[in-house]
Amino acid sequence: MSSGGHGVTRSKRDLPPMHYTLKIESFSLLLKTKVEKYESDVFEAGGYTWRLCLYPNGNTKGKGKGFVSLYLQIENTSNLAHRWKVTTEFKLFVFDQINDKYLTVRESDASVKSFHEKKTEQGFDQLLSLKTFNDASNGYLFNDCCVFGAEIFVIKPTGKWELLSMVKKPANGSLTWKIKDFSKLDRKSYLSKAFTAGGRSWRIDVSPEGNGDGKGNSLSVFLELIDGDELPPQKTVWAEYKLRVLDQRHGKHVEEKMSCWYTSSSHTLGFPKFMPLGDLREVSKGYVRSDTLIVEAEILTLSVSKLFS
Repeated sequence: MSSGGHGVTRSKRDLPPMHYTLKIESFSLLLKTKVEKYESDVFEAGGYTWRLCLYPNGNTKGKGKGFVSLYLQIENTSNLAHRWKVTTEFKLFVFDQINDKYLTVRESDASVKSFHEKKTEQGFDQLLSLKTFNDASNGYLFNDCCVFGAEIFVIKPTGKWELLSMVKKPANGSLTWKIKDFSKLDRKSYLSKAFTAGGRSWRIDVSPEGNGDGKGNSLSVFLELIDGDELPPQKTVWAEYKLRVLDQRHGKHVEEKMSCWYTSSSHTLGFPKFMPLGDLREVSKGYVRSDTLIVEAEILTLSVSKLFS
């Protein structure tokens, strides 16, 4: 259906229409021809061919009685694919020649309009009332001359889309790491083997003598997103997980929970002060047994992003 007077926004601007302008001189002589509908020449916008359709005395087959009616019509549709559809946002214009402003008419909610085989024309039954248009003091019909225009933005789907899923307890989302000969470790940090969850690779990072705020006083434990430094700018990965050190004697494990976004600049996250070194080294507490420390990582929730085209 063509738009009537409801749901239409009218405003004025300095810029002329981007795609097409129709200027009519000696407008009164055009009316004497008793033309019901005037069709402009064709023009191109957004890869398609269009024309303006003007009803100087209103489209009485619609709701245009007492108004100027103006529409946008798509052309050369025989060259388009079967069951074609062209989705647009468009604006139509009338030039105020006194104030050098363009009256811009569009849908109030800036909604898109689709052109297809059964709807090749869209526009406004009630572009402007004839009373307002014919009053020379308003500048729309001045010295028997008037100017109309069109601006069209064609919305072309790229065919590419993204699916973001928040996955609870992803498959293979945990790792148990037995660190043997723990008392003999002398490097700053150690990395577990990798495990894959949510299509990405992860590993545990342990600093036996602490790292950052935990240096010299705590065991530091982190979960690293492998190749996280290669994430595209603005790309993030959400992870909620638990890190734990097993109590091999009493079953009173030390466990911490983390929820965070991984980025290219922050892809090793966890706890610099996971547990005090004093507790870790206390034999009776059972965290190190037979010179073996057992560390676990368990991913609870993970964001998984997939691209389709």
